Amino acid sequence: MKVVVVGGGYAGTIAANRLARKSRETEITVINPRPEFVERVRLHEQIAGTGAAATPLAAMLRDGITVRLGSVEKIGDGSVTLVDGETGDFDHLILAVGSTATPLPGTVAVGTWESAEQARTKLAEVPAGGVVTVVGGGPTGIETASEVAFARPDLRVRLVGPTVGASLSDGARRRVRRALDRLDVEVVQDFVTVLDPGRGERGGDMVGLRSGRRLDSDLTLWAIIGTVPDLAARSGLEVDADGRAVVDDLLRSVTDPRIFVVGDCAAVPGSRAACATAIPQGAHAADTLARMLNGREPTPYSMGYVGQALSLGRRDGLIQASRRDDTVRGLYIAGRGAAMVKERVCRSARYGARTANYVWLRGPK
Repeated sequence: MKVVVVGGGYAGTIAANRLARKSRETEITVINPRPEFVERVRLHEQIAGTGAAATPLAAMLRDGITVRLGSVEKIGDGSVTLVDGETGDFDHLILAVGSTATPLPGTVAVGTWESAEQARTKLAEVPAGGVVTVVGGGPTGIETASEVAFARPDLRVRLVGPTVGASLSDGARRRVRRALDRLDVEVVQDFVTVLDPGRGERGGDMVGLRSGRRLDSDLTLWAIIGTVPDLAARSGLEVDADGRAVVDDLLRSVTDPRIFVVGDCAAVPGSRAACATAIPQGAHAADTLARMLNGREPTPYSMGYVGQALSLGRRDGLIQASRRDDTVRGLYIAGRGAAMVKERVCRSARYGARTANYVWLRGPK
């Protein structure tokens, strides 16, 4: 039995490891464009130089799992074709290519390993007194602006977005704003519409806002993650309006039941892009496939959320409690204790992906 896993992130790694543990006779190959397992929840640390986000992928996978470096061009009828033209067949495939960013031209995205490395290099070149603009008021933008401001107090850091912390409760949003104020992060509630490199007053970027305001910026980081690779659509799988593959209650493509789709690239009702989503989905796909291979009845996917975790620099953080359906509660904790909890969350996500030991709450009834 041949199983191919496309993508070596949280979902793909735990799927491969869990399946290898539960179905030892299965031949498993992980195809990934880079030799590293990237902790996306730490990319803001990578950019700011306060932490590292990459581990050799081979060290994250169980013995016996084959790693093939490359990018998949298309998934056909029981076969995969790589960009370099190489092909391979499969009996089952787990698609776990995650999500990506489509940055405004001239900005540097922060959501991928390659762009985060580019941002880290460019940030190191910004002189004292320079201005760094982070576009996006969601968790990625908040964490990136906070981390850069913490690591480089010699810079002016601003965060631009129509809202800041929209997924948080009112009290948690106010707490985030206080944290940003303490880090001297300027918050500009507006939309970025254009960026002209080299057109700023000091020779840097000129950031144009919907309101007509123009801002100077020595480095502009794009912290909006909202698109998925078009591999599923390119391969003829049914996708939703956002390009995510439509799946059944077992996380199988409704077009081809041999293909499981997990993580950010799967259109699972009620889910959001997060490692807290990707890991349970990857584990469930592996469990389901192992059950099927052993002649057992699979069970539908079900997962409930517990909250969100944000870092606000290295010494501050926020944990927002939520209901299982991901609606927020009024309860949150913040401060050093929350920063420690966030660090444990990051470590447990990596540990779960590597060991395949992971449990999660069932979804709301």
